[in-house]
Amino acid sequence: MPSSLLLEVPALADFNRVWTELTDWLSLLDRVIKSQRVMVGDLEDINEMIIKQKATLQDLEQRRPQLEELITAAQNLKNKTNNQEARTVITDRIERIQSQWDEVQEHLQNRRQQLNEMLKDSTQWLEAKEEAQQVLGQARAKLESWKEGPYTMDAIQKKITETKQLAKDLRQWQINVDVANDLALKLLRDYSADDTRKVHMITENINASWASIHKRVSERETALEETHRLLQQFPLDLEKFLAWITEAETTANVLQDATHKERLLEDSKGVREVMKQWQDLQGEIEAHTDIYHNLDENGQKILSSLEGSDDAVLLQRRLDNMNFKWSELRKKSLNIRSHLEASSDQWKRLHLSLQELLVWLQLKDDELSRQAPIGGDVPAVQKQNDVHRAFKRELKTKEPVIMSTLETVRIFLTEQPLEGLEKLYQEPRELPPEEKAQNVTRLLRKQAEEVHTEWEKLNLHSADWQRKIDEALERLQELQEATDELELKLRQAEVIKGSWQPVGDLLIDSLQDHLEKVKALRGEIAPLKENVSHINDLARQLTTLGIQLSPYNLSTLEDLNTRWKLLQVAVEDRIRQLHEAHRDFGPASQHFLSTSVQGPWERAISPNKVPYYINHETQTTCWDHPKMTELYQSLADLNNVRFSAYRTAMKLRRLQKALCLDLLSLSAACDALDQHNLKQNDQPMDILQIINCLTTIYDRLQQEHNNLVNVPLCVDMCLNWLLNVYDTGRTGRIRVLSFKTGIISLCKAHLEDKYRYLFKQVASSTGFCDQRRLGLLLHDSIQIPRQLGEVASFGGSNIEPSVRSCFQFANNKPEIEAALFLDWMRLEPQSMVWLPVLHRVAAAETAKHQAKCNICKECPIIGFRYRSLKHFNYDICQSCFFSGRVAKGHKMHYPMVEYCTPTTSGEDVRDFAKVLKNKFRTKRYFAKHPRMGYLPVQTVLEGDNMETPVTLINFWPVDSAPASSPQLSHDDTHSRIEHYASRLAEMENSNGSYLNDSISPNESIDDEHLLIQHYCQSLNQDSPLSQPRSPAQILISLESEERGELERILADLEEENRNLQAEYDRLKQQHEHKGLSPLPSPPEMMPTSPQSPRDAELIAEAKLLRQHKGRLEARMQILEDHNKQLESQLHRLRQLLEQPQAEAKVNGTTASSPSTSLQRSDSSQPMLLRVVGSQTSESMGEEDLLSPPQDTSTGLEEVMEQLNNSFPSSRGHNVGSLFHLADDLGRAMESLVSVMTDEEGAE
Repeated sequence: MPSSLLLEVPALADFNRVWTELTDWLSLLDRVIKSQRVMVGDLEDINEMIIKQKATLQDLEQRRPQLEELITAAQNLKNKTNNQEARTVITDRIERIQSQWDEVQEHLQNRRQQLNEMLKDSTQWLEAKEEAQQVLGQARAKLESWKEGPYTMDAIQKKITETKQLAKDLRQWQINVDVANDLALKLLRDYSADDTRKVHMITENINASWASIHKRVSERETALEETHRLLQQFPLDLEKFLAWITEAETTANVLQDATHKERLLEDSKGVREVMKQWQDLQGEIEAHTDIYHNLDENGQKILSSLEGSDDAVLLQRRLDNMNFKWSELRKKSLNIRSHLEASSDQWKRLHLSLQELLVWLQLKDDELSRQAPIGGDVPAVQKQNDVHRAFKRELKTKEPVIMSTLETVRIFLTEQPLEGLEKLYQEPRELPPEEKAQNVTRLLRKQAEEVHTEWEKLNLHSADWQRKIDEALERLQELQEATDELELKLRQAEVIKGSWQPVGDLLIDSLQDHLEKVKALRGEIAPLKENVSHINDLARQLTTLGIQLSPYNLSTLEDLNTRWKLLQVAVEDRIRQLHEAHRDFGPASQHFLSTSVQGPWERAISPNKVPYYINHETQTTCWDHPKMTELYQSLADLNNVRFSAYRTAMKLRRLQKALCLDLLSLSAACDALDQHNLKQNDQPMDILQIINCLTTIYDRLQQEHNNLVNVPLCVDMCLNWLLNVYDTGRTGRIRVLSFKTGIISLCKAHLEDKYRYLFKQVASSTGFCDQRRLGLLLHDSIQIPRQLGEVASFGGSNIEPSVRSCFQFANNKPEIEAALFLDWMRLEPQSMVWLPVLHRVAAAETAKHQAKCNICKECPIIGFRYRSLKHFNYDICQSCFFSGRVAKGHKMHYPMVEYCTPTTSGEDVRDFAKVLKNKFRTKRYFAKHPRMGYLPVQTVLEGDNMETPVTLINFWPVDSAPASSPQLSHDDTHSRIEHYASRLAEMENSNGSYLNDSISPNESIDDEHLLIQHYCQSLNQDSPLSQPRSPAQILISLESEERGELERILADLEEENRNLQAEYDRLKQQHEHKGLSPLPSPPEMMPTSPQSPRDAELIAEAKLLRQHKGRLEARMQILEDHNKQLESQLHRLRQLLEQPQAEAKVNGTTASSPSTSLQRSDSSQPMLLRVVGSQTSESMGEEDLLSPPQDTSTGLEEVMEQLNNSFPSSRGHNVGSLFHLADDLGRAMESLVSVMTDEEGAE
């Protein structure tokens, strides 16, 4: 909007601000609606989104009155202004925001309708998916129930029927799968803008499983039909094969008979004809070899399935008959060949046959060796198995040839005589006949043995290789099944991982849900570790067996391990990121508090979670919130309030409003504390616990007072204030009791309800409270004014006098109950008076009195009204009263009454009677009878600078960790004050007549101001010494009683010292006179075996000396401690004596009247019936509060001189002589020790 319009029409600024806020909110809401995605098919996620959409729509409707108010305001502006440009701008903006409102509302309604439709479609799809998965489960169960049964026609036929029935069922179940696929396609098509990965993954898995089942059923059906066909054909093929073998046996018999005819070998033509017929027979045998092996293999399968039945016995006989006939046929064929080849060179042919067999065996052994090593995957091993099966078949075929050849050689060597061998064996050189025969026999036998050995070796090698193949195939199949299973589970988990959205895109409210889902996924994938370990173990076992895995298997294993590790890392990283996001941005984080500051400020967090604030403009950091700094600076305006109780209460009231704690009821605060289970009051609370509890409190306040509470700002400010009060060192922890005390003290509740609640927190289970627990409560309470720098006005930070006052009020009972505590608190004790005054300040804020201030003439009086009880019709407003302004003829010590609510007629009559009564009283009466509006506690002034000044704004460098302000130790000071107070109380009880007779017997003599006042009056009077009139005189009278005892102790010690010194000198002289070595000092004398009675006597005397020396040192220590005690008492007395003089100098008058003994005239305040005046702090000047504490060891002689000057009548018998006696005693002890030590060192 142009700035000129804003200047011309000022009301447009408010309209523009409200319009901008509403437009920004609508834009943000529209972006949120568009960015919200749901998991299609996840009913829980969809329902949660529907609930969120409903809540958003309700928020929109709740903001509609704001839109209507804006439209109404715009219409009023248009009616009030004549600027056409302004009217055009207003109209345009109203139309735009109405259009934007309608658009956002339409988006919300459309999205809600879409989510409802998605919920309906997802429900239908999930039901269809369940049905599809159910039929898949039934199909898998049937497939797994199929086992290898009997290899018979009936069994195979039954399996074929079952397979066809399952195929039929699959065709019927295909409808369920198709319905699930159709619904999934609808979801994928209609809701593509949302997350459809779940639907896609489940649909793919269902379809893949369905296709796998179809494939297995089809393959099984084909295999069963082939088996059925083979079983049907087996008897026919067996009969046909047996018929052929019978014909072949007949042919072989004929040929065998022909070869045994005489002179057949001489007929070459006949030999060739028989040879041709044998070759034909051999060809038929080789042609039927495969048929024979197939029949034998199938027959063995059928036989194993028929085990134990009659059919099995019959089939076994037929198979044995077939094998026997086949073997006999092969043998006959070989015999025929042997006879046909028989000639004069027979031994050479046998030699060549054996050589050929050796060569063949060597080749086959090499071939078998080349099949190694075992393959590294299932397909390779299966191929090796097939190759080896063919190899074994070849061996089985060759076996009859080898056996026949070996048999022929054996027969040849047995039948041929040596003479025949001599003719057959011809060597180039002539050998004896016997040697020739032996060489032939040796050669053939050696070759036959080699053939037999190589054959056995080859069979063993083949069997070992087959065993390795079977074992490797079993292990590799197990490995493949395990890897397939692991790969499926990993793929499913990776699909879920792939569906994760970036953490930065997630809604803050959904972080916890996503965290739970990821944790659930981590629990689901945890068993995969066992799967990974299993496949790795299988791989190691294969390596141990000498099986080198194939590159494919190795890459698969490496891939699975890598994917598993990456999945683990991804899940852990996701959980960590969600944890960090939930910690930094979740409900338990401090992220939402970052909006509590505006630029150039930035909210930062220290390592212990304590917030601090960075000013990027000045490049500085500080503990306090910028708004808190401004608030503390604004509290300085209240320093002109004359009376400290009201000054403190008004500061706390302003702080209470800034923290919005004036809106917090006691019940709401208790509910929040109970909700966070804050019952152990001694337990510490960390920053997050404090923030969580404060957030609960302020969220409820925001619901009740929407436009008054800014939750982030209030939480941050209240946290800042609590840390300033109870954790100035910024340790990041405060006690639960401190937290409760701070919140309850400033909440909105009846005063006595607060007292009851706070007492209940420190009371025991029986409802009683002892001094220690009450001290904890009062200590935490006094920290509130202490943080504002007002603690001195309420008795200081030492709460022991307040605790003692409460229990004295309860007749010194060991424990008090709630009723007694409430009665004591109704007296408004000095340490807690700020709290009731705070309640009266709050009640007086809206009070309007129909009266006129006699000083500033304000009418009506707003706030407190102060009516004089000395003059008729004399009223003062709170501004004039707090600033100390008075009218002519009215004095501050005149009695007045305070009203925080409008007066009633009864109160007017009562005040009139009091004014009339006071008219007949003199000024001296009012001076003698001052009245306090609070219960003073028996305490003394805390001296100079008893408290460390509270620094409201602490700046720290960016690179340094903030540290606490230095705190002074109060232990020694408090102990001295307590000691003096107890001594003073004893004297008051024993001698109570030292006060002036003018003091009213009804007034409390415990008031220290009255003690000081009457003591100052006694300084100007000549009273006899026998009647003490000051605390110093009381102390002197007590110490004079102890002087005689101290002198007697001193004399005894000096006499004992002289005796010891004389005895020591005598023993030394005796020792030297006898010519012995120098006498060692007592500590150096060690017990030895006595050589004479004199040595024993010396040792005993040395022990006595040591004992005397120990006693002297102990007494000296006691006297030194007593000396220090006297010093502290005298120093305290000096402060009391100097106080009236200092105040007199400040006021410029003498210290003879109580009205001049207090700075800022607090003692001369009027006798208010409900006014709480400042006491301790008002009697101490500004310099006194800020000056450093004086050293207690300075100028004791000066103190004595001042005491002697102050008490001339007691100059002859004063405390100085007592001090000098104690000093002489200390020096004597020191001299004694030094003399003894020097003599021992010299000896």
